[in-house]
Amino acid sequence: MPIDPAVAIGAELAATTFSWTPREVALYNLAVGGAHDPMDPAGLAYVDDVRPKVLPTFATVAATFLATAPPQVRFPGVDIDLAKVVHGSQEVVVHRPLPPAGSATARTRIAEVQDKGSAAVIVQESTAIDDAGDPLWTARSSIFAKGEGGFGGERGSSNRVALPDRAPDHTIEVPTLPQQALLYRLCGDRNPLHSDPAFAAAAGFPRPILHGLCTYGAVCRTVVDQVLGGDVTAAAGFGASFTGVVFPGETVRVRAWEDGDRLLATAVVVERDEAPALGNVVLQRPS
Repeated sequence: MPIDPAVAIGAELAATTFSWTPREVALYNLAVGGAHDPMDPAGLAYVDDVRPKVLPTFATVAATFLATAPPQVRFPGVDIDLAKVVHGSQEVVVHRPLPPAGSATARTRIAEVQDKGSAAVIVQESTAIDDAGDPLWTARSSIFAKGEGGFGGERGSSNRVALPDRAPDHTIEVPTLPQQALLYRLCGDRNPLHSDPAFAAAAGFPRPILHGLCTYGAVCRTVVDQVLGGDVTAAAGFGASFTGVVFPGETVRVRAWEDGDRLLATAVVVERDEAPALGNVVLQRPS
């Protein structure tokens, strides 16, 4: 059986210890569109050789840079074909501004296995601590596995974010490059869905799609730049649901609303009649 919730829920995955340097931070920043204007001093701070700015979303790739093979969806009680899987949601909360170099150990557990009938959703929670044992970040992510539901599990609750009933306070456009997925791939996500046209076609797409986490990071970076004045420390957390696909080269339009210490947003694709890309977008400011 591909999914056994009795085994999966609560299962602890192997701890991962990893490190990063300004090089990895700068590469991630470039992969999500940072420093796109080589004459902009604020943008060039993303690729500083010694102390590049570190977005909170860097936490999603900090442990993956050494990956050279496609990921596998094999956990205790879970064994799913990678071609059936898409990212469902991602949230990162940083407990303090992330350093441009460091090392950490992440511990991950399977928090939920949801049965949506025609699909399954697997939710993971992870915490990362530094060498002194102090927390760096907490992350929660879900994957959506088509055709893997119907095993009799709990359906799970909705995490839909209610948007203010008024015009957005900010409207921002986020361009992507035709080669954006190939650049982001160097951050360690080697899923061929984003680089292999034949694999993408077998998964039902006309061409490779942009990594959901690339869209996620690019939207966070753009909001930081255009709403928070480029201050990465003004973002203590960032979460979103992946509501649709973005093809490399398309433009994402972000509409954002101020909501106390949060910024709520949606993201749509301009070239495809504002097809959804991200929903339930929440940028959390420090308390």
